[in-house]
Amino acid sequence: MEILLEPFQFSFMVRALIVSVAVGIIAPVMGAYVVSRGLALMGDALSHAVLPGIVLAVLLGLSPIVGTIPMAVLMAILIGYLGKRTGLSEDTAIGILFVGLFALGLAMLSISRGLAVRLEDILLGQILGVSWGDVASTVGLGILALLLLYAFHKELVFATFDPVGARVAGLPTGFLDNVLLVILALVIVVALQAVGIILVLAMLIVPAATARLLVRRFAPSMAVGALLGAGIAVAGLYLSFYLNLPSGPAMTLVAVTLFAVAIAVRRRVFWHS
Repeated sequence: MEILLEPFQFSFMVRALIVSVAVGIIAPVMGAYVVSRGLALMGDALSHAVLPGIVLAVLLGLSPIVGTIPMAVLMAILIGYLGKRTGLSEDTAIGILFVGLFALGLAMLSISRGLAVRLEDILLGQILGVSWGDVASTVGLGILALLLLYAFHKELVFATFDPVGARVAGLPTGFLDNVLLVILALVIVVALQAVGIILVLAMLIVPAATARLLVRRFAPSMAVGALLGAGIAVAGLYLSFYLNLPSGPAMTLVAVTLFAVAIAVRRRVFWHS
């Protein structure tokens, strides 16, 4: 019991726990849509494209979240615009914006002197350094993302699994696609502090994919994914504390291990059925 409680004698670990659990719940819920729609590349692109916003916010003395939100939303909108207006395939538009904005962020970071942020922290996450203000903004954005998903749940599920039927039924599928991208951008912003730019996709994809292996129905898989994500976040936080590992890689290793266990269990059940 002492081992479990010892980390939380420190206030920075309490803050990290709140943010970790918030990310662990929110990211897999959104991840259920990402997995079902095949939006993994989109999520990866969004997470990297916010780097200029992070650098600009820090240069102005603001919280990185202030810069990431508009940049992520802008990226989501530009991807949809380029895909529909230029004739380019969506993955091509994603790739162009992905590398362009990420390169811009790296260039801004390299020419900025005395910047109070390390590239390693941005890429891998630094959840142990979050403030109470960061906690409040993370939880607030997470609740907003969940409320939006709840408000548009039926329409998004219809458009996800039967896009043709959704259009025939008169649903504004283009608007719904943009709504989903904006929510995805919000969730990525929420997850960035915990796992960083490089590994944000892990919290979006791996718990959701693990849940889909265990539960076939969409809505229950979202609930299972949220439970798995919260457990992954907490376990990763303990590993980070006791083994002195970066939080992002620690959570990712736990997530991938659980995914491997789920595959083994599923194969064993299938083999004996």
